[in-house]
Amino acid sequence: MSERNDDALNSASPESADTVPGSVAGVADETLMAARLAALIAAVAAPDAAAMAAARERQAELTKPAGSMGRLEDIVIQLAGATGQPLPAVTRKAVITLAGDHGVTAEGVSAYPAEVTPQMVINFLRGGAAINALAGWAGARVVVVDVGVAAPLEHPQLVSRKVASGTANMAQGAAMTRGQALAALLVGADVLADEAARGLDLVATGEMGIGNTTAASAITAALTGALPAETTGRGTGVDDTALAHKIAIVERALAVNELAAPGASPHPRPLPQGERGGSLTPAASAADVADVADVADVADVADVADVADVADATAPDARDVLARVGGLEIAGMVGVILAAAARRIPVVLDGFISGAAALVAIALCPAAQPYLFAGHVSAERGHRIILEHLGLAPLLDLNLRLGEGTGAALAMGLIDAATRMHREMATFAEAGVSERDAG
Repeated sequence: MSERNDDALNSASPESADTVPGSVAGVADETLMAARLAALIAAVAAPDAAAMAAARERQAELTKPAGSMGRLEDIVIQLAGATGQPLPAVTRKAVITLAGDHGVTAEGVSAYPAEVTPQMVINFLRGGAAINALAGWAGARVVVVDVGVAAPLEHPQLVSRKVASGTANMAQGAAMTRGQALAALLVGADVLADEAARGLDLVATGEMGIGNTTAASAITAALTGALPAETTGRGTGVDDTALAHKIAIVERALAVNELAAPGASPHPRPLPQGERGGSLTPAASAADVADVADVADVADVADVADVADVADATAPDARDVLARVGGLEIAGMVGVILAAAARRIPVVLDGFISGAAALVAIALCPAAQPYLFAGHVSAERGHRIILEHLGLAPLLDLNLRLGEGTGAALAMGLIDAATRMHREMATFAEAGVSERDAG
């Protein structure tokens, strides 16, 4: 791979992504932000083995044949490990839907104009979108965050944390600076922290941003080794001619940003448990992290610099990929995922765009993988590649491709049902029901 122009990426803010005066990106110090990210990563603990064992033992004692509830049993055991609770409950739920615009829409990659992004954000806030209906059914609150919409937005329920007014055109250069990408990531982490303070047992990732399937396609190709023709789908419903053009734009964006992997495999290599696939640069010192850690129980940060280890020296850096071909709302979802895992809050991923954010998050912090549930598998072709790479099995397959967090909201209901089965069923002893003969 040719040498990257990191100086240009770090120094110049693209014209279409001008930093908003007074915004996070305009005032935050990148070194301090990197230390905060390192603290989040260091705070992600392994699943609680004792809680998982206790949940598994209870499943064996409930009035049913062992394994007869199928994946519902797997769900509660995973939840037990994530939360540290043998009897997990997911009463308090939230869908965090982050919005941002994409400069690549100038290339004609979407069937809808960029103006739809702010229009749909207002629709969310008024309660008129699919995510409002489905989240209401699931008993989840919807939190709408402006992290990078290109239009000014005001609403009493809007979480306004605009880092920039959209990204630059990634087909012509970097979508964001490193500082912007990191600032947007920390917006997501901060929003998660605020929601956790309100009470949160289960969180779903949602998004809105015309053009973001193009960004997700590029991220997926860069981080899995799959070809753009395999990761790029129809998004908002483009025809065959437009799809071919969209694939060409993804290929150009990867080439311009020096992320194209020569000889990329059409069969991506799944990420083994515990492998690091991305790096954090600059690595923060333990003292820096101790000063800025905003997460609970960061007990040991002495090895924080170890997050810079890269399993494959030729693999692209995950933060680099995010900045060059990602989106502000995608970066925000990365922050939501990492901050949730640091607090032992399970995360339900939505579709393709959320999956691209998960690719970045798990490349930075493989330890967060056990905290993830794949809510569904999208009709977007690249989503299956993501799930294979991350080792996640979708809970639902409904041919959805809307985004917003809709598939995740539906899956929340299934996860809730699993916990109710686990908590409310009687054991053989409690019900006076004879167990299976030992012979």
